[in-house]
Amino acid sequence: MADRLNGYRILILETREEAQFSKLLAEQGAEVVQCSMFTIQDAPDPAPVEAWIRRAIDKPLDDLVLMTGEGLRRIMKLAIARGLDAALIAALAGSRKFTRGPKPGKALREVGLEAQQTTEKPTTEGVIEMLGKLELKGRRVGLQLYPDKDHSALTDALAAQGANVDTVLPYVYDSKAADANIVAAVDAMAEGRIDSVALTNLGQVRRLIEAAKAHGSEAKLRAGFERTLIASVGPAVSGELAAHGLRTDVSPADEAYFMRPLISAMAAALADRKPRTAAR
Repeated sequence: MADRLNGYRILILETREEAQFSKLLAEQGAEVVQCSMFTIQDAPDPAPVEAWIRRAIDKPLDDLVLMTGEGLRRIMKLAIARGLDAALIAALAGSRKFTRGPKPGKALREVGLEAQQTTEKPTTEGVIEMLGKLELKGRRVGLQLYPDKDHSALTDALAAQGANVDTVLPYVYDSKAADANIVAAVDAMAEGRIDSVALTNLGQVRRLIEAAKAHGSEAKLRAGFERTLIASVGPAVSGELAAHGLRTDVSPADEAYFMRPLISAMAAALADRKPRTAAR
């Protein structure tokens, strides 16, 4: 049924799959409350990014690997500011371009370029698997990275294939700037304005607790969890909740640890509860 969550307010925390998750919930009739857990900022020091752009122009890359759409957009933003955008696009046109999932491919199309290949799985492992089938010995590979991730498995795999890897990190995460969003979400749960919170990775649990502690709202967070249905995508998230003395109310059945089964579990659990529309 397309309206299984009609009238229910579901809190989701920012993930790379946030837009897809929000869409799936909305298709079930939910009112989705999104909480950004960090903001994205340009790299504090643009010099290394500009140097990478100039290297890519002066000696065009054989291959370009894009891990995020945001990464290419930030690179292009700096290239435009330096008057290098047309030269960079022209240089990248001759490179083979590989993307981790569809979002970097969309960013490429925004500047008139196309990816030659996209991973079936939008993960680092998927990128390693995709590139592992190629001959990269002696090739110059530009690799766009993203923050808060150990990329050594990928860079080591490329180096083992004989590639000359040139990395660039064009943006950073600023978690403190998003603390106000988290405090607002905590208030909403504590005040009974959220029917369920959906947790899809253990980092969300840690971030919620860290931000609540930093702002003296940990007691309010725990009170909010007490009156809100807690939905966990799987054992890793549930284990993190348990480590902080928190419970899991619902989780996908049959070890199907994905978004759609999580939504189904939430809908079944909420069916016995009235939406908290009166508490808004």
